Amino acid sequence: MSKRQYWLMKSEPYAYSIDDLKRDGQIRWSGIRNYEARNTMRDDMNIGDRALFYHSNVKPPCIVGVMEVCSEPYPDPLQFDPDSKYFDEKSSESDPRWQLVDVKFVQKFDKPVTRDELKEHDDLLEMQLFKRNRLSITEVRESEFEKILDLADAD
Repeated sequence: MSKRQYWLMKSEPYAYSIDDLKRDGQIRWSGIRNYEARNTMRDDMNIGDRALFYHSNVKPPCIVGVMEVCSEPYPDPLQFDPDSKYFDEKSSESDPRWQLVDVKFVQKFDKPVTRDELKEHDDLLEMQLFKRNRLSITEVRESEFEKILDLADAD
């Protein structure tokens, strides 16, 4: 079995929030339309990996909880739905372009960790979040993940 990996996955809270995930328990992480983020889900994520849930496009942007990858990658069904904003006419069921994984709720932080708070810690300044800000999924080192749990007063 491979070693657990860690990720940061962004969602705008008005589209889907940590509270939505807590209510739903488990969901498809669908609608990713960036090839690098797709490749990460398809090629690098494994069942049992942990991901920080990041609320983006809000003030202040912040990490609000933890979720766990709970499926192998599979085709995003929204790419085949002509009524979906994520429809891709160039994708087909025989040759799907977009992949996703399922994630399940682990915990919501009582104390979210803001982007500015992350920047106050030298050992977090090298996070991919700061180097690849436009990506919706970035890798997180285990030491960064543990530090963020400490900052959130989480387990």
